[in-house]
Amino acid sequence: MAKDHPDIGFDRELDDLPPELRWREWMRRIEAVLFASASPVPGTDLAKVVGQGASVELLIEDLAVELSERPYEIARVTKGWMLRTRPAYAPAIRAAADLGDQDLDLRDLDVAVLAAIAYHQPITREGLKDIFGKEISRDLIGRLHARNLIATGPRAPRRGAPYTFVTTEHFLVAFGLESLRDLPDKEQLEDAGMSNS
Repeated sequence: MAKDHPDIGFDRELDDLPPELRWREWMRRIEAVLFASASPVPGTDLAKVVGQGASVELLIEDLAVELSERPYEIARVTKGWMLRTRPAYAPAIRAAADLGDQDLDLRDLDVAVLAAIAYHQPITREGLKDIFGKEISRDLIGRLHARNLIATGPRAPRRGAPYTFVTTEHFLVAFGLESLRDLPDKEQLEDAGMSNS
């Protein structure tokens, strides 16, 4: 979410430019904002850098076409857009770039537990045990929570009710999903031998 800054002298409308150059400049502004942002940028924030009445959606569509030959793309994630590297370039990035804390470095069981939480949320540790046929350790849950991929979910209003777990917005961003509706179909995962549930 953008902070409100005074835009003294900032010309959103660009009335002095011909329409085709104005459109191109608005596309560049959107690209610049997405490039500089570490998190998805909502359309309402992108609208602050283009003229009144300009369609952010259409500008994004045109920018996506312009970037089609680039190693990165515009992705709709959660409630906004972001630039992300195309999957084909992931090996090159891992080979040469310092990813810092961006690399999730998840174990197979971590991914399986994340998938179970995503598909069955809110879910308790007991619910995870039913899915996997074994107790899921507090350490594993703690690792996923520390990476902000899961959070505690709603609890029953009775005393001593167990904690539940849900995925976070960071989970959606990390896996390039706009919403949980974009998760792969469970039957397809089962057919590919990638599901325990």
